Order: sequence, then structure tokens, then C-alpha cells
Amino acid sequence: MSQRLTIALDAMGGDHAPDMVIAGADIARERHPDVQFLLYGDAARVEPLVAKRAALKSVSEVIHTDDAVAADAKPSVALRAGRRSSMRLAIDAVAEGRAACVVSAGNTGALMAMAKFVLKTLPGVDRPAMASFFPTLRGESVMLDLGANTECTAENLVQFALMGSIFARTVLGLTEPTVGLLNIGSEDVKGNETVRGAATRLKEMPFPGRFYGFVEGNDIATGTTDVIVTDGFTGNVALKTAEGTAKLYTEFLRRTFQSSLTAKIGYLLARPAFQKLKARTDPRRYNGAMFLGLRGVCVKSHGGTDALGFANAIGVAANLATNGFNEKIKEEMQRLASANPIPDTKAAAV
Repeated sequence: MSQRLTIALDAMGGDHAPDMVIAGADIARERHPDVQFLLYGDAARVEPLVAKRAALKSVSEVIHTDDAVAADAKPSVALRAGRRSSMRLAIDAVAEGRAACVVSAGNTGALMAMAKFVLKTLPGVDRPAMASFFPTLRGESVMLDLGANTECTAENLVQFALMGSIFARTVLGLTEPTVGLLNIGSEDVKGNETVRGAATRLKEMPFPGRFYGFVEGNDIATGTTDVIVTDGFTGNVALKTAEGTAKLYTEFLRRTFQSSLTAKIGYLLARPAFQKLKARTDPRRYNGAMFLGLRGVCVKSHGGTDALGFANAIGVAANLATNGFNEKIKEEMQRLASANPIPDTKAAAV
């Protein structure tokens, strides 16, 4: 019998926790029969939900804690006061080797702060970046950062580009992924000093991929590049805008096909095609962003997702842990560091 993969879950993280977390874990259990869960949270609320699902109960352990990180908690406060929170204990399980990965739908800033403090970063990485897949006309692309770092230096963006390229090679199987820096124009003179500085360095350095140059917002959906690099503020705005646009067009279509009898008949005829379209653009399908650059697999789920979306986030964590993705990131970063040393920005600031 193959050894089970242990996944630590922050059972109290997310807008609809713990119900959504437990239901999502049950869906993930069906998809990944070789996983087992460590569920950190309020046992009085979590255990009754698990008890209703016999199959999930057989592969789960509930670890009680009264504390949970609030959605509006400041990262610094959560880091100091949340040592016994469900989020922190789930991360600790990875650091201590009791779990292969952690998944949380809780406070993004707190998760980043705790994960960076507990798991530490890989050599050559100053800040972890949140990365995930993005649907495009060409298939899928990788986009980072999606909200972990609201302010970045040029060197941060360079590191994001390197990690994003490795991510695309490892997960998407691309031999030479193209990397683009998100900007307000494609010309070299466009953008702020940080973006231009990152572009200058990426043009000069060899890395596993090909630097395309600047890309604009409309290039995200067209799939102009395999990897899109930006700061967390811009990346999160772009992500939420895309999600909102998808919902807007879905609602427009619904209202249009209800506008007349002819439209309703037309919908019935086209219903299979629209169901495929809905599935292709469903944000839950792409739920689950990984913090690249940590010494452990940590996946952030959208806080407002449902059970299906959370199950997909668990699936991302399971796949990354099973395929040894973090070790590949570590090996590639070490190889790149020896071939093309990255300046020590911390030392330079002293």
C-alpha cells in the first residue's frame, strides 16, 4: 500500500469556514484517495462536520485550538498573537515534518507572514510570491505575484520572474517559457523605475526561459507570454477584475437568454456549449495559489470560495507535494545562483 500524503488544513480560514473546508476536504478525498488530513480548528465545530462524512473521518485527525486568525487582522499582529491559531499550527505541521503541505483560505497577509517566518525562504529569495494559473486563449499561463507583496523592488520582480519560469517549466512542462513584465505599455520607456529596472536586469541575465519584455493588461487573456510578472497589488487587482468580468458576462448572458421566448429556445439549443464555457472560465477551477520561494508547500485558497474551489486548492497542494515541486524550485534556484549570482539586497541596504 502506498504511503498516504498528509495535508494540514486551516479549518477555520475562509469566509465560510469550517463548513466549506470540511466539505472541500471530502471532495478532495474522493479525487485523491491517498491523502489524509490534519484539521486544525475548533473541535466543537469541526468534529460534528467530519462525523457526518464517515470516509473523511477515517483519514482525518482533528487538532483542537480555540484561536483563529481574523480576516481583518494585521499580519504583524497575527504573527505575534496567533501562535496557537489554526493557521499557525497547520503551518507548524509542515515545518515539523508531520505534513507535506498546508492549505488555508484565511487572511492572505497573515498566511504569508507566518509561512515566511516558520518555513523560511529558499536561498536567493527575499520574498515569496503567490502564483497561480490563469486561463488564456492559448491555454494557461502562470501569473505572480497575486497579492503577497503589495510593494516590490526591481530585484523582487527579477526573483519572481525566475521562480515563475521554473514553475512553468515544472508544472506546465514548457521547455523555454516566455516571461513578460506587466506594464502600462510595451515600449522600453514606459512604466516606473522599478519595472524598468527589472526589465534591464532580465535582458542581461540568463535564466530558464526567455524574457519577452513588457506586456499590457490585454496580453494576460490572450496568452502573449507563458509567465506574467508583477507586484502583488497590481496582480491582485488584475485577478479580481478578471473574476468580476467573468461573472458580469455570465449574468449578461443569463439575462439575454431570458429576454424572449426565441432567446429561451436558443439557449436550450446552445446549452451544452455554454456549460463548457462556464466550466472553462469558472474561477473555482483555478483556485489555489502557491507561495513560491518557501522551504515548504503552502497553498492559499480564495477566502470566498466554496467547497469545490477549496477542493481544487487541496488538489494543487497534493500535486505539488507529490511531484516534489519545491525541491525542483530549490535545485533550479541554487543552479541559477551559482551561474548568475543575485545581488544581496539586504547587505546593500546596510
